[in-house]
Amino acid sequence: SATREEKELDLVLLSDKADPPVCRIMDYGKYKFEQEKKAREARKKQHTADVKEVKMRYKIEEHDYNVRVKQAERFLKDGDKVKATVMFRGREIQHSDLAETLLKRMATDLEPFGEVQQAPKKEGRNMMMLISPKK
Repeated sequence: SATREEKELDLVLLSDKADPPVCRIMDYGKYKFEQEKKAREARKKQHTADVKEVKMRYKIEEHDYNVRVKQAERFLKDGDKVKATVMFRGREIQHSDLAETLLKRMATDLEPFGEVQQAPKKEGRNMMMLISPKK
């Protein structure tokens, strides 16, 4: 029968941990390609948790608020964290209590999907809160 050289195959060490070591005669280029393909597939399936932000003002219309909650809910279901931010302009910063109430309401509305990881706190001209998805 044809030799390894004639078939242009390689002797590939598959497992040097085994005793005796496992080798196989095959096309190494093809083998490497298959391995990389497997790795790519694995990476595709793995979901990295991002932080998605929903921004609003403390005087937000009911409908707009509901849209934000829906967005946040979708993010949490996808396994992402949600950073809910209330922005202040000018003197609005005096109303941080209203902003906090709003964020707490949001936390309550998102209760089934996520838990508050960081309670509402002021950060410069914003107030933010972090919600992470429920496992």
